[in-house]
Formats: sequence, structure tokens, C-alpha cells
Amino acid sequence: MTWDEMTPLLWESTWQTAQMVAWSTLFTVLIGLPLGVALVVTDRDGLFPSWTLNRVLGLVVNIGRSLPFIVLMIAVIPLTRLIVGTTIGTVASVVPLTLGAAPFFARLVETALREVGRDKVQAAQAMGAGGGTVVGKVLLPEAMAGLVAGLTVTVVALISYSAMAGAIGGGGLGDLAIRYGYQRFETTLMVVTVVVLIVIVQLVQTLGDTVARRLTRH
Repeated sequence: MTWDEMTPLLWESTWQTAQMVAWSTLFTVLIGLPLGVALVVTDRDGLFPSWTLNRVLGLVVNIGRSLPFIVLMIAVIPLTRLIVGTTIGTVASVVPLTLGAAPFFARLVETALREVGRDKVQAAQAMGAGGGTVVGKVLLPEAMAGLVAGLTVTVVALISYSAMAGAIGGGGLGDLAIRYGYQRFETTLMVVTVVVLIVIVQLVQTLGDTVARRLTRH
């Protein structure tokens, strides 16, 4: 395969990977951030302690994190078909990607929020701030650097997951590597695909680290 033949395939697959990761990141944040906050505020020393709810949420998160992604993709095929009407392609991959990453991100959110000094929470409560205000005005802003770092790790994991999604026809760079690089023995294309994935991960990690450092200084 010549470079003229590979270039369009690489561009198309890279764009598909970017779409998968972008949409999955959005839905992961929408699900994982509230879930992580709930794990903290419902804990024994939290703002809204609830032993039962905390244990249920913790169990859900632990189950989600314990499943290998390749197994999760296959297990949620009926759910994927129900939500998007198909089980192959870029759009279909967003469902298992989100379900795989959301519990992971929720734990990172929980860790970041627990690093916020207890004295800051107590000071806000002493001034009459309610639980919602403490979360929105104290916990989340104070933990922002840790949240960005956690999101960066999650996006990198999603890039890895998206490559695995190619194994079941999910599109993107993983699908390109399997269909052309592996099945057609196009070694050059396989190597280029790996290099592109490495470059994307490095760019994401560098951007995330830069933003997190700036937030820490503030």
C-alpha cells in the first residue's frame, strides 16, 4: 500500500477516533462527575451521609471498573442496539466507551474531592453555606486541578479503549490497524497507526498536565 492510499484512510480513521473520544468524554463527565461527587457527599463524614446509598453507588462503580473493556463491549451489545439502533460504527462505540470510562472517572473525582481540606468545608458551613453551595463553591473549585488531571487520565484511557473498539467494528484507528495492518499484513500501516495513537496520547497528556499545573498555581 502506497502513502497516497494510506493517507486518506489515516485521516478518516483519526477523525473517527477523535469523534468517539470526544463524545465519550462528554458523556463520561456528565455521568462520572455527579457519581464521584455522590460518593463523597454520601460517605459517613460527608455532607449528606447515607450508608446505604454510598454502598450501592460504590458497588456499581466497582463492578463497572472490574470488567475488562473487551468483555464490557460484548456484554452491552443489546443496550447499544437499543440506544443507537446499531452495534457497529463510531456512534455505537460511544455507548461501551462511556460505560467503561464513567466508573473509572468517578473514582478519580472522588479522590480529587477528598484531597480538599476539611477546614475549608467547615469554614463554608460555619458561614451558613448549604450542602449544594459547599459542593459548587468549595469542593469542585478547590479540587479543579485534580479533576483536570483525572480527566486527562480518563481521556488517555478512552483513546486506548477506542482502539480496542475496532475489534468489533467500532471504526477509528483500531479498526484500521486490524482490517488493514493485521488482516492484510500491511506492516507499514500498522506502525504508522501506532505512531499516530502515541502522538495523540502525548498531546492530550501534555495539554492536561499544563492546565492542571496552572490551576494548581492559582
